[in-house]
Amino acid sequence: QVQLVESGGGLVQPGGSLRLSCVASGSRFSIYAMGWYRQAPGKQRELVARITSGGSTNYADSVKGRFGISRDNAKNTVSLQMNSLKFEDTAVYYCAAVSDRTGLVYWGQGTQVTVFS
Repeated sequence: QVQLVESGGGLVQPGGSLRLSCVASGSRFSIYAMGWYRQAPGKQRELVARITSGGSTNYADSVKGRFGISRDNAKNTVSLQMNSLKFEDTAVYYCAAVSDRTGLVYWGQGTQVTVFS
């Protein structure tokens, strides 16, 4: 089992940047694919970016070229660099870990990102 704690959310103006971090504990971090999801009010949770245990990445079309996901296995951390933020990026952002071995998914508690002018 793995526990996830996100940080780095906040308020930002359009065009600004934020960096989200997620620290994992309780299990061997390197064997998990990691992802960032978001959920806006009244909408379903959606995948934002994902990075496999081998380092391969994929992104939602809406964030390609603006967001970057990375992981540091030595620090059990996955980060999401968000640039050129837009109003529609406003959501609660969740960190997720998926076990390569079992397929089980673990979620963090979420961090709020609000883009406002």
